[in-house]
Amino acid sequence: MKHIDPQLLERVNSWLTPTFDNDTKTYIKNLIANDTKELQESFYKDLEFGTGGMRGVMGIGTNRINKFTLGKNTQGLSNYLHQQFPSEEIKVAIAFDCRHNSKTLAKVVADVFSANGIKVFLFEDLRPTPELSFALKHLNCHCGIVLTASHNPPEYNGYKVYWQDGGQLVPPQDAEIIAEINRLDYSEIKFEANESLIQYIGKDIDDVFINESIKNGSFNTSAEAKKNLNIVFTSLHGTSITAIPETLKRAGYTKVHIVEEQREPNGDFPTVKSPNPEEPEALKMAIELAERVDGDIVIGTDPDCDRLGVVVRNLEGELVILNGNQTMILMTNFLLKQWQKNNKINGNQFVGSTIVSTPMMSVLTKAYHVECKIGLTGFKWIAKMIKDFPTMDFIGGGEESFGFMVGDFVRDKDAVTSTLLACEIAAQAKEKGISVYKELIELYIEHGFYKERLVSLTKKGIEGAQEIKQMMVDARENPLEEVNGSKVIRVEDYQLSIIKDFTTGKESVIDIPKSNVLIYYTEDGSKIALRPSGTEPKIKFYISVNTSLANMAAFQLTEQKLETRIDAILKDMKLN
Repeated sequence: MKHIDPQLLERVNSWLTPTFDNDTKTYIKNLIANDTKELQESFYKDLEFGTGGMRGVMGIGTNRINKFTLGKNTQGLSNYLHQQFPSEEIKVAIAFDCRHNSKTLAKVVADVFSANGIKVFLFEDLRPTPELSFALKHLNCHCGIVLTASHNPPEYNGYKVYWQDGGQLVPPQDAEIIAEINRLDYSEIKFEANESLIQYIGKDIDDVFINESIKNGSFNTSAEAKKNLNIVFTSLHGTSITAIPETLKRAGYTKVHIVEEQREPNGDFPTVKSPNPEEPEALKMAIELAERVDGDIVIGTDPDCDRLGVVVRNLEGELVILNGNQTMILMTNFLLKQWQKNNKINGNQFVGSTIVSTPMMSVLTKAYHVECKIGLTGFKWIAKMIKDFPTMDFIGGGEESFGFMVGDFVRDKDAVTSTLLACEIAAQAKEKGISVYKELIELYIEHGFYKERLVSLTKKGIEGAQEIKQMMVDARENPLEEVNGSKVIRVEDYQLSIIKDFTTGKESVIDIPKSNVLIYYTEDGSKIALRPSGTEPKIKFYISVNTSLANMAAFQLTEQKLETRIDAILKDMKLN
């Protein structure tokens, strides 16, 4: 047996006690004898909550998703709920996605809640994440859980926690709950279910959720326009198949072609390298089907149905994937137009976005005299805006990573309502004899042409985590002074909560929660942000450049110039 660090061995030995079952102990003993690297990966730390809850590889150990780590989370959460609501009947809702073990783990979570005297509404089968956010509020629950790892690889699963408002956990609850979980020993988990407190839910919630999605995502599109829109849809083996086809059907869209090879929910995601609509490869089969059926729009959603990828035809009639920034600009503009048309804009409205999303959001909303509130990465911060400003009207919100939310009936990114919204935009454009893509270019002519690109570097395991940490340390200790020949005029450091303005020499304080993000702004209007992912073993670089666009005829040449500028920035930063 190889030498094992004493501290690691102490963590491992705590899982060889009678609290844990024999299969778990046998597996660990085998690791000790034969695979110290996997042993270290499995136990070197506790799984942490990131921007999208807790995600990790399934398996045995403190750094893995299993019945004990999720049981401990749920026990800590149960204790916290009893502290916060001592004289109420506490209720929680639980949903799960298509991943391996999701259904089993969801029942484990339900068992622990019920063993702690908490009423549980458990979805009978897989459902979209936004439906959980909706159900929580609809059933007046105190808390909600979704078992999902979103678009992560098949070996992952996860645990997302939602609070009373339907949004994910934010300060101060998150830190308080984590502290309660960390205080617990695994032996304190109550696994023995009180089945009388577990109620299964399904179609009754589906119907109300779909009807609300149609109410929020429909905007006076004529029946004829709906019939004429040719839609191709893929669920990428995920949960959206349970809601989106029915939503489109009830909303009046009759030409919906589903990618049959990807219809069946499957945690192996057999037809794609990654079930992430941000990756062009994931939408390949849907685009091929659209070519065959002459589709106007292609939509693909991730496994838990909170993100969507949108494909439309460009000026030459070719199918092109919109990035998340482009989709959110189109959706936000459409919503603002509807509000303006109905004389509902009076200075008391706002739109939500994030610090790594396109700066065009602020420019666009200003033109409508609507505020754009900017928060940290992760949709929980947009949901928090709604909670923090209850007297203001929330119109919608988005982030560059293919997430959008229409109104506040759901408090998380919602690919069900957003899919319907995308179809409304496309149907109305087609009826007017123009294209969605042309509408996007017209927005660039009016507000400035903003072009973004995301570069992600994957760094797996212990060494990878250390490498990412060191990259952020180096970026802080050796800040960029210029990028691609353009002087850095401003740096925002969200970990230190400081903005340095080099044109005035002044420093100011950032008044949103701390986060490990650095953003550089240069003289030529470029914006470069870097941050470690909160959900995957990646460090991400977000590049945004912009210029004016004179007219439609100048689009392609101007776009090429912006792409060349991004290429030059990446080369200068040694990222390509």
